[in-house]
Amino acid sequence: MSTEVEISENAEEITFPTAHPEVSTLLEKPADVWQRRRVLIRDILCAEDHGLAYVGKSITIGGWTRTIRKQGGGKFAFVVLNDGSCFESMQCVLDSERVPNYEEVLKAGNVGVCLQIKGVLVKSPAKGQFVELHATEVVVLGSCDAKTFPLAKKRHTLEHLRDIAHLRSRSNTIAAVARVRNSCAFATHLFFQQRGFKYIHTPIITGADCEGAGEMFTVTTMLDENIKDIPQTKEGKIDYSKDFFGKHVKMTVSGQLNVETYCCALCDVYTFGPTFRAENSHSVRHLAEFWMIEPEMAFCDLKMDMAVAEDYVKFCTAYVMEHNKDDLEFFEKQIEPGLHDRLRNVLEHPFVHLPYTKAIEILQEAAKTVKFEVQPYWGLDLGSEHERYLTEQVYKCPVIMTDYPKEIKAFYMKVNEDGKTVRAMDVLVPKIGELIGGSQREENLDVLEKRIEELGMAKEGLEWYLDLRRYGSVPHSGFGLGFERLVMFVTGMENIRDVIPFPRWPKNADY
Repeated sequence: MSTEVEISENAEEITFPTAHPEVSTLLEKPADVWQRRRVLIRDILCAEDHGLAYVGKSITIGGWTRTIRKQGGGKFAFVVLNDGSCFESMQCVLDSERVPNYEEVLKAGNVGVCLQIKGVLVKSPAKGQFVELHATEVVVLGSCDAKTFPLAKKRHTLEHLRDIAHLRSRSNTIAAVARVRNSCAFATHLFFQQRGFKYIHTPIITGADCEGAGEMFTVTTMLDENIKDIPQTKEGKIDYSKDFFGKHVKMTVSGQLNVETYCCALCDVYTFGPTFRAENSHSVRHLAEFWMIEPEMAFCDLKMDMAVAEDYVKFCTAYVMEHNKDDLEFFEKQIEPGLHDRLRNVLEHPFVHLPYTKAIEILQEAAKTVKFEVQPYWGLDLGSEHERYLTEQVYKCPVIMTDYPKEIKAFYMKVNEDGKTVRAMDVLVPKIGELIGGSQREENLDVLEKRIEELGMAKEGLEWYLDLRRYGSVPHSGFGLGFERLVMFVTGMENIRDVIPFPRWPKNADY
């Protein structure tokens, strides 16, 4: 038994570097100012030798108990501790004769107890694990009553976990999602920074509506007033000229128009931040608050735009497959069997390029035997059922659809020579449908002004945007990607509410 291993009282205590190995040597000295008082479980169990190099060393770990079970008539206890740094947990062996507060530890609870454990790492005789920690000191930092703890050890539905969003990160599923989300965010910055893009912070409060949809949240300071005291115009509407900003402002739906201004000076830029849409939608693909990644590239046409989009999706997918192997293994077993093969297929094959008109022809032919909720026709803004059919049934891989009818796309997209379609592209992927939407922007001032007039849009609020075409206009392209959909894509999670820490949807804005 593992309890018979000899423990050296003079075992060498070790720590691990706080800074990421990739951090420049210029940062090593400042980074050394901070040293963790504990070792991350990841640094032991996820090492190439699974921690065997540290056998015989004294380490300190901290985390929350998954289980505590007594053995040997209560003389020993096996504690499974997880600190969130990786999917795996560390098994710790507590000997009642070596741990002075042994009974205190057992009384603290079973699941969810916060412990700090110091001990010696030894080879584990147990099947399926390489090392375990034999405790010499245990500090109970936070007890947990299993009778009231909402995450007592059992399998919970994702619906239940949404009701306890403040605690659900302690579940295996949501913790794994959080680690993958972190990797996707890091990979995003890594991808663009390595390619010379500049990260631009675009505003959250804005007077512009990039999409022209009007489904935006208003920002105002006047609602604290009595209704009768809120200033109104002659037409009986709220007079926003008396508000904080002196005009009607809203929460941004996209940073694209703003980031274009920096594209016309710094060339290749991107923004990565929260966006908001007041759509009364309860679908599994929509949120009221979500994150967007929006690169914009000068001297770039649609062909180059599509290449960057494909490279980006493949880069993030590869990064997660390399750095989140245990998490993806969990998702493969519990969420989507075949996930690994689906992601590997994305990396190994070029994305299919498909003109919108050809896609409609394929869908109309399929509609003879396949029952779509909405029948496909030229001019239809395709729904997820059509997009998923193309990616999952026809091509079985990501598809980049191009040349959409101009009537269903935004005003800033460059019109093709046929006068009917625009140089737009959407990246469609299995399981999700639309992941990316982008286009070549219209750089000609006269053409853009006519397009704004054609759509009946208010030109006054866009004069600053038109200035980009008046003064040194440059051909440029870009795209937008819903970050949560990317996380869904690489994890296999089916509801967007489960891939963001605190989801916002109609009638739900807790925490």
